[in-house]
Amino acid sequence: MKGSSTKRHAGRRLTLWCGFWACLVGVGMALGLWQWERAADKREMLARFASAPRLEAPRTAPPNGTRLTLEGEYLADETLFLDNRTHDGRLGVAVLTPLRGEDGRLWLVERGFLATGPSRATPAVATPEGTVRLAGRWQVAGASAPVFGPNREGQRLQRIDLAAWSSPGAFAHAGWLHLESGPGHLASWWQPNVLPPARHLGYAVQWWGLALAALVMMVVGGRRLRRDGRACQRSPEESRP
Repeated sequence: MKGSSTKRHAGRRLTLWCGFWACLVGVGMALGLWQWERAADKREMLARFASAPRLEAPRTAPPNGTRLTLEGEYLADETLFLDNRTHDGRLGVAVLTPLRGEDGRLWLVERGFLATGPSRATPAVATPEGTVRLAGRWQVAGASAPVFGPNREGQRLQRIDLAAWSSPGAFAHAGWLHLESGPGHLASWWQPNVLPPARHLGYAVQWWGLALAALVMMVVGGRRLRRDGRACQRSPEESRP
């Protein structure tokens, strides 16, 4: 009976050991594959940006990354500020000003970064008057991180949302222009993506390396547990008279 109990105990220890490390191996492999796929997605996105068309005030929705040219007048009184942006180690906001095109359609223009420091006062920014001609990159509105609490506080937004303006239905398309040149342009801070594909590949290799280390631990530890279990089974038998 004692030998049978010892055997069952050793078997449970081996099962728990292998199960724990097998879970880690699975998690590491899955996360590595996820990062590998993210790298592929980033390469595809950057390729689309590189081959994006050049359009001027299109009637149909432009694809993401389009080099867009617009002409019209800024609606300075409708300016809002995207809160909590950083650029070159400084804290500030991104300036968001609607532009009314010559055909009456509205376009949202992200004009760039404005340093404000920790002050919560409404930022002050000069806006050119009259007709302006602008060029930049188009970003299609899409899914964004959830906001806890109200999105708009005074003139500040936690995230860009066309519904924050009084007439969201008047905007030409669901998206906004990241200004790169033209009157009213401030410091450009926006980039298509923060992490390049190579960074995701590096993360994938790290996760797979951890999965390999977990596999080695599972095999080496499993062999030791199996050897110890056999030794425990032999010990009672050898002690019998």
